Amino acid sequence: MSSSDIIIVGAGINGCASAYQLAREGHQVTVIERFSPAAMASGWTLAGVRQSGRHPAELPIAIEAVEMWPKLSEELGADTGYRQEGNLRLARDENEVETIQDLVKVQSKASLDVIFLNGSVEIHEIAPAISQKVLAASFCRTDGHAEPHATVMAFRAAAERYGAKFLLGQAASEILVDRERFVGISTGKDRIVGNNCVIAAGIHSNDLLAPLGLSIPLSIPMVTVIQTEPLQPLLKPVFGVANANCAGRQQIDGRLRVTSSAMDWHGELTQGPPPAVAPTASSIARTIENVSAVLPAFSEAKIAKIWAGLLDLTPDALPVLERSPEIDGIVIAAGFSGHGFGIAPMTSLLVRDLVLDETPRLPLNAFKRSRFQGQEIKQGSLTLHG
Repeated sequence: MSSSDIIIVGAGINGCASAYQLAREGHQVTVIERFSPAAMASGWTLAGVRQSGRHPAELPIAIEAVEMWPKLSEELGADTGYRQEGNLRLARDENEVETIQDLVKVQSKASLDVIFLNGSVEIHEIAPAISQKVLAASFCRTDGHAEPHATVMAFRAAAERYGAKFLLGQAASEILVDRERFVGISTGKDRIVGNNCVIAAGIHSNDLLAPLGLSIPLSIPMVTVIQTEPLQPLLKPVFGVANANCAGRQQIDGRLRVTSSAMDWHGELTQGPPPAVAPTASSIARTIENVSAVLPAFSEAKIAKIWAGLLDLTPDALPVLERSPEIDGIVIAAGFSGHGFGIAPMTSLLVRDLVLDETPRLPLNAFKRSRFQGQEIKQGSLTLHG
């Protein structure tokens, strides 16, 4: 048996960033990860850092996170690959033009610097590689993107420098509770006694929460990801489309990284290492077709790698961020629904507030698990991800 003041389950970006924020304040932190850091959603992600297209409840978190991103590489002592090069959301027909116009109106009222680009001439001034068939777009210049694995590893290394311990290849099997109070985590190899825990285990979160009656309504769809061989500089902003059936960006190494829409998944997770999800032939073909229609150069690029990732999708596509009112000492940070990467720097500070039982620095009522109680639970859908 071992002990740790705070135990975090999950070494994705939210788990590693939360470990960093808590360890730097002198707290004893242990992170348990069944695979390796960034093995799941945080490694599979497109890795957009966006405010545009966010739910109004999530937008304040995203705005604060974007303020933090430019300083992260220096703060963490490692390059996150962050580039503030904007985000384009494309409209390919008149219905999508209306969708984008509405998006710009709503988010402009929320004081977000987002503009409407009317026609291919205005779009080409920002991204010449986008097809001339695209009718319109929104553009948020303060959005950007980063490199997912590099960012997670930077948070991990910084947390370790402050004394955080990472137990890799160990699966948390049970949350231990005594008289409605968290007391520890059981793994296959050990029992770790602690005062507080953070459940940031993505699609695996309910494995631990459900036995305690704390489960989150989640569906687990799949997103196909395609990566090309390196190309000459082609595209600075991240792009997406109004109905979210594709998105993409050019990495700092020149590779295009593009994603599909969220699709039903009925397969099995290959237990790695690393864990893997096999995309279907139809999802690959649709993704190539959809991306090529808005980014013609993609159709001529040589594909280097194809994989798929899984989303922990809630019915309203918003995460659960709360300190459990039922069992003291349990903090839930899960259900990020495919767009938790970009907000993680700020989310980690909110997790820090919850763990220390302090008033969160931003309102979190919209992220309580109780919002699902008494409602007919339907499978969530995404209008935007990444």
